[in-house]
Amino acid sequence: MKAAVVRAFGEPLVIEERTDPRPGPGQVRVRVEASGLCHTDIHAAHGDWPVRPVPPFVPGHEGVGLVEELGEGVTHLAVGDRVAVPWLGWACGRCEHCLSGWETLCESQINTGYGCDGGYAEKMLAWADFAQPVPEGVSPFDAAPLTCAGVTTYKALKVAQVRPTQLVAISGVGGLGHLALQYAKIAGATVAAIDVTDDKLALAGELGADILIDARKEDVAGVLKQHGGAHAAIALAVNEPAFAAANAGLRRGGKLVMVAMPAHGTINVPIFETVLNGTSVIGSIVGTRQDLAEVFRLHAAGRTRVVHETRPLETVNESIAEVLRGQVTARIVFDLGAGR
Repeated sequence: MKAAVVRAFGEPLVIEERTDPRPGPGQVRVRVEASGLCHTDIHAAHGDWPVRPVPPFVPGHEGVGLVEELGEGVTHLAVGDRVAVPWLGWACGRCEHCLSGWETLCESQINTGYGCDGGYAEKMLAWADFAQPVPEGVSPFDAAPLTCAGVTTYKALKVAQVRPTQLVAISGVGGLGHLALQYAKIAGATVAAIDVTDDKLALAGELGADILIDARKEDVAGVLKQHGGAHAAIALAVNEPAFAAANAGLRRGGKLVMVAMPAHGTINVPIFETVLNGTSVIGSIVGTRQDLAEVFRLHAAGRTRVVHETRPLETVNESIAEVLRGQVTARIVFDLGAGR
């Protein structure tokens, strides 16, 4: 099989031939049709974060494809089923986090494309209990971004406890942000979309944003405060000043939900203003299997639109470079199923 492999941090990925993996007990082998490019994959390939993957490894945690082989004990999936393989590749199911509906906080979890090989390959392994069935009518190229960009922002809106008529700021309208905007609208919120590129602001307008804020020219916090301040700000731009601006634009009692993770990123949280205004700074990490099932149901019902462009896996290095330069409007999805 063909795979894009991180051989060393910071170096271009290498396209190489590998032996097809064999599923162990409780696993399945998936013939990958589509795999999304997430900024987390870039952080993994560069070794940006304090906990690093171990090269060589195959990145990718938005893999979608058809079950090709069942491991011992797998009975709830069948060969030919379409499944998505998300960031949460496996969790123990026994700790307090798993048992209380917060499996994404499991300290024993294994993350796809980080702690095990991921979806930048023609075939991949997945733990069957965490391989999410994709509903009929949802294409693999839509399902791939929903598997991370979708479920991550959907969960962030849940964490923010967004309610109808509230003002929600979406900081960064890209692969994640264009979906966050739609989930906020589904929740009945008024949405302020913030970005620094014309294409992404135009996309936000197309998707129903009520307020467009060009952070190159406008004072983000000032504009939000003109509208009473944000009840919630979803921080998706991989940029520390963007976090600070969103935090400054909260109303009293507002919540800053941190999702993007700049390498070694920090922000200064002013203690006096935070206490006086009763604001909150919250971290939100991806979503559970139930969250992803809900994301897929919303899309199958026609409630969301995934903006993506497909490319062959061989373009992985130039695609990463374009993401880092901010030249990609929404999501790149690698097409691994052509000609099959």
